[in-house]
Amino acid sequence: MSLDNLLPSGNINSVADLGALVRSHRLKQGITQADLAALSGVGTRFISDLENGKPTIALGKALEVARGLGLEIQVAPRRWVKTGSRD
Repeated sequence: MSLDNLLPSGNINSVADLGALVRSHRLKQGITQADLAALSGVGTRFISDLENGKPTIALGKALEVARGLGLEIQVAPRRWVKTGSRD
């Protein structure tokens, strides 16, 4: 059975969102922070900071953590909602 339909996903609007998603995936996969740090080539402190939404985390390291969890991060244009007419 694939974990894809069991693990959360969604839009990331802040470091806190990314951290919550990382934590959720890590816990559902049964991986400790230390294990994830070793898989990702970062320290356990970085994993903790990321999961707690520290706003100054290094993007490159965060991408390595995502890759270590088997996650893919994509960038797409924001879908703007037209709220009124300027006629």
